[in-house]
Amino acid sequence: MLANELLELAKAVCKQRAESQTLELKSAHRDCPKRLYDTLSSFSNQDGGGILLFGIDEDSGYQVTGVYDPQDLQKKVTEQCNQMEPPVRAVFALAEWAPDTWICSAEIPALDLSERPCYYKGAGRSKGAFVRVGDADLPMTDYELYSYEAFRKHQHDDERPVERATLELMDQDKIEDYLRQRRLERPGFAQLTQEQAYEMLNITRNGVPTLACVLNFALYPQGYFPQLGITAIVVPGTQIGDTSPDDEARFLNNKRIEGTIPAMVEDALAFCQRNMKVRTIIDPETGKRTDQTEYPIAAIREAVLNALIHRDYSIYTEGTPVQIDFFSDRLEIHSPGSLYGRMTVEQLGVARPDLRNPALAVMTEVITGAENRYSGIPTMRSALAKYGLPAPKFENRRNEFVVIFYNGSGTAEMPEEPSDPNKKSDLLAFCRTPRSRREIADYLGVGTVFYAVQHYVRPLLDAGKLAMTIPEKPKSRNQKYYTV
Repeated sequence: MLANELLELAKAVCKQRAESQTLELKSAHRDCPKRLYDTLSSFSNQDGGGILLFGIDEDSGYQVTGVYDPQDLQKKVTEQCNQMEPPVRAVFALAEWAPDTWICSAEIPALDLSERPCYYKGAGRSKGAFVRVGDADLPMTDYELYSYEAFRKHQHDDERPVERATLELMDQDKIEDYLRQRRLERPGFAQLTQEQAYEMLNITRNGVPTLACVLNFALYPQGYFPQLGITAIVVPGTQIGDTSPDDEARFLNNKRIEGTIPAMVEDALAFCQRNMKVRTIIDPETGKRTDQTEYPIAAIREAVLNALIHRDYSIYTEGTPVQIDFFSDRLEIHSPGSLYGRMTVEQLGVARPDLRNPALAVMTEVITGAENRYSGIPTMRSALAKYGLPAPKFENRRNEFVVIFYNGSGTAEMPEEPSDPNKKSDLLAFCRTPRSRREIADYLGVGTVFYAVQHYVRPLLDAGKLAMTIPEKPKSRNQKYYTV
């Protein structure tokens, strides 16, 4: 960083008065901060690294106080950098803010993934490794530490043997079909014994069924791993906790989906189809009528397959199911475990990813016809674009990866705004006769009762212009509203 760049950075910080994911402020007006280990660790462990900026006092309203001694500061910061494992190599820059007032920056480079985590040797790897979340340095979880170790050592949890499982409890016909297909594709397999073929295809490990085998061929996989399934819910609002206006139900639908991966994919798609709105489209040229689901089935199938195939299957996440959440404005698919290896959100669908579960990916590809060709993300984007919907959003969180589809208007059947704007102002006249929620929604011409109540009925109730016929039971199914 050049001196003029450091001055521009300091001016921006004083203006925005905040730290960030890649910036940490330290006063250093009287001495070098005693404990920089947490930030040195978190910056080293994130892509892009970060910057320590010395000479701005956050507690004094982000005033530039300068550093006590630029040379001694750099020396002491370097001493703390050398207490890290592996050692941190900070790059320093100095700039004169005002006469005799110096500010200093220390750029902390990101470590290569194969060298992470960076941690403070005095606290040890399990307690001295940190991750940056917003402007805070948080201790790494056991899962985050394990994920680095698994990548470095090329450990694949889908290949681990499931000691409780036996081949007798697998679907023998499906295994034989799979083995037959592989022999047709790879003639060399015909020269192997059945036991050898099982080992080569990762069906067994030392004669014991692998996790990949259990998830694809077991008669009941959840007997071994109760939570390795899918939970699917439909929420009557835009966030967990919203309830239906007609009653206090938190979920309009709630299903636990179990079975093998192929079975779960089909059941998940069936659940989504049952709970999606459908709109009718008339071709203006041919007059042909077609029904279009709220979200494209092809995009949902790719997202669900990816969630099941590429999720983390380590002991740290085997108690967490894949989650499908329908909200009034979006669909979210949560997959346990963050992105694997060097992959970033920006590279999804463009770069070739590291495979977390290579055996499971190949096995499921043959069984389900899924294309293990890195085409899932482009397929989602293309399918949503054809529907005129926004591109999918991907979020790589600390312990999960989330795919989000937005439905645009919040409803696929009818617009949420009144079809006739005058009806909004005439609602009080309409309610001179007590009206139900459904009657009000139909009168306004909006798509959902929930939206009508939240955006039109509730404000009039709060203003005292509408009243309830059953005020002691606000969420009664028989509730009606009348003009006061």
